[in-house]
Amino acid sequence: MTIESEIFKDYLSQMKLRWTPQRQAILDLLLTQKGHFTAETLLPQVHSFLPELGIATVYRTLNLLVQCGLAREIHLNGKRHFEPLYRRGHHDHLVCIRCGAIFEFEHPLIEKLQLEISDQHRFTMQSHRMEILGICRTCREGKEPGG
Repeated sequence: MTIESEIFKDYLSQMKLRWTPQRQAILDLLLTQKGHFTAETLLPQVHSFLPELGIATVYRTLNLLVQCGLAREIHLNGKRHFEPLYRRGHHDHLVCIRCGAIFEFEHPLIEKLQLEISDQHRFTMQSHRMEILGICRTCREGKEPGG
């Protein structure tokens, strides 16, 4: 059993919820995701080995994974996206307002400036989230996304 499975199992136990094969399967799929995804894009992967599982179960399980710190929920372009969180470094997002593409980036200067600004205001930063909205190169050049 992976450390993520142990974390999730312990969380479910604390919440007096059951550890089920469906929850295990969704956790396993979460851990294979390379970037952002929606419950709807995860569902076909779930159906490949649990065809009877509904979208409501996927959403409920993703919400539990967010609550226990293994995933993060992000609202981008009016949709709920999720991403694996455990054992991943902090990053920010560039979001295309035309095609919805999400690009991750990180820059140490941005992190440093945020800490300096927080210190100047005698503010203890716990976390932050940055999303820069714009138009990606593919859309700007009139190409098909992914082409």
